[in-house]
Formats: sequence, structure tokens, C-alpha cells
Amino acid sequence: MRRLAVFLFFLLSLLPVSRLQAHEIRPGYLQIQQVSEKEYHVFWKIPRMGDAVPKIYVDFPKSFKVEELKQPNPIPGFVVYAYKISSGSPLFGTEIGILGLNKTLIDVLVNIEFLNGERIPFMLQPDKTHQLIPAKETLWGTVKTYFILGVEHILLGIDHLLFVLALVLITSGFWKLFKTITAFTIAHSITLSLASLGFVGLPGPPVEAVIALSIVFLALELIKYNKGELSLTAKYPWIVAFTFGLLHGFGFAGALTDIGLPQTTIPAALLFFNLGVEIGQILFVFFILFCLWVLKKTELKFPKWAPNIPIYIIGGVASFWLIERVLSFWA
Repeated sequence: MRRLAVFLFFLLSLLPVSRLQAHEIRPGYLQIQQVSEKEYHVFWKIPRMGDAVPKIYVDFPKSFKVEELKQPNPIPGFVVYAYKISSGSPLFGTEIGILGLNKTLIDVLVNIEFLNGERIPFMLQPDKTHQLIPAKETLWGTVKTYFILGVEHILLGIDHLLFVLALVLITSGFWKLFKTITAFTIAHSITLSLASLGFVGLPGPPVEAVIALSIVFLALELIKYNKGELSLTAKYPWIVAFTFGLLHGFGFAGALTDIGLPQTTIPAALLFFNLGVEIGQILFVFFILFCLWVLKKTELKFPKWAPNIPIYIIGGVASFWLIERVLSFWA
């Protein structure tokens, strides 16, 4: 435990403060909506970090006339552009892409919606910047796209990862850890599914604030745990994991709602987005356990106060998020 704590301290210290933002790298989002037989409205969301905006641009099909509808609109985490494109030829079968994407680490979800309600989602990535627009939605395309989005969302969502990290640190024993992670998985899978399908819902900002609060709570419980106090959380961590997991599920659902679900393959998209989240979460847990195993093989000795270092880092970052998100209610 002490060796793992020191390792995590050095791991976290390698991250610049400016990067300690939850969901600091989000996928870009290109939505193309057909409004008439020959006309489409385009909304292009570029992820940004602070005031820095990546220099990436939509490469529209050459046969289409492009008209900017309004000036770029900065919103939290993104800059949004709006266009109108028109042509006498159909959109499917043409090639669309993102210029400059190969110089970034950003993925772009493209979501095309036709007048008949059919949606065609696909992913553009730094090593695949252009793609021909298929004539219809395919199940494999949906599965691949939403699985990748799920993995990326959990691995780039530092707030969710810090919560899972705190659960690992406060849980002793493999069987207890298995029950704890399973409880968290079941809980956020329930609310992710129900919220994405529109059966339940909570406002995004309060949910994000409570997610930060859940990390602060676990940090306080970890301090007690390191002092030898066995609180209810230390004895039954799966109860806390399930309870707060329900709220984390609303956070996942908010991201999926922003992306949108395809028209004809909603169950597959929802299933594989959730599966991607779980795979990413399991990879992170095994990474921490692997680090613990490696450190146990070493003979390094650390001071008794060492285990508190990552706890204060986790609690401090989460407290900053909590204050920031509560203040954003009135911003």
C-alpha cells in the first residue's frame, strides 16, 4: 500500500496542473443534418483546452457549396461552428474528412442524419482522417464507433478514474475489490441505460458536482483508513461504490446524450458504449494492481506519511472541481 501510494504520487506529479481537468480531451463532434433534398445543416464542435483551439477543419465534399451560418460560438470545452452545405448530388458516396487531424490526438465522431430519420455514425481518427459516407447505417460501424467512444470516455475522464483509484486504495483483498468494482459497474450501467433512453434524467451540472463530491468523500475515508479507523466504507466499500455509481452513470449518460444515438441500432450503440466503459475501467484497475505487484517486488522503504500523499492530491483536485462546478451554477 505504501509503495503504491508513493508510485501514484510520482505518477500524478508528472501531470501538469493545467491538464488536471475532468474529461480534458474530448472527441470532436461533426453533425450533418439533412433539412431538404439538396441541403444540409452542419454543426462542428472542436474540443478545446482553456483558450487553445486545435487547428482542425472540416474537409467537405468538393461538389458541395459551403456557407457559414454564424460566427464561431465558444461553449465550455468546445468551440461550435455552424454551416449550410448544398449540392444537386446526394451526400452518401462522397468523401468527408478533417484537415489537420493527423497532427493531433483527437478523434472525431461524425453523425449524419437524413430526412427519413436514419442516422449514420462513424469515427475519424488521426490515422484515418477521411472516409466515404456509406449509403446506410451498418451494425458493425455502430459497434466499433460506440465501443471506442466508451473506452475513451472512461480513460480520459480523470474524475471517474480518481473515484475508481480511491476505491482500489480503500479496498483490501481481491474478492472484496471484485465485489466493489462489480457494484460500481452495475450501478452506473443502470443509470447510463435508463438516462440514455430517456426514462430518467438529472441536470448535468449538479451531477458533475456530486461526482466531484464523491471523490472528496472517498479521500476523507482513505485518511481515516490509513489511521487504522475501519469506517463503513472500508468494511463495505461496495455499498459506497453502488450508491455513487448511480450518479456516475448519469455523468456517462450526459456524454452519450451529447454524442447522440443512431436511429436503428440504439441497443447495440448503448450496449457497446457501456462495454467500452467497462473495458477501460478494468484496464485501469489492472494497471494499478500491476503497479502494486511490481512495487512489492522491490525492497524500497518509504516514510510512514507516504501513503497520505496521493490521498491529499486526489482530495485536493476533487475539491477544486467541486468548487469550480458549484460556482458554474451561477456563471
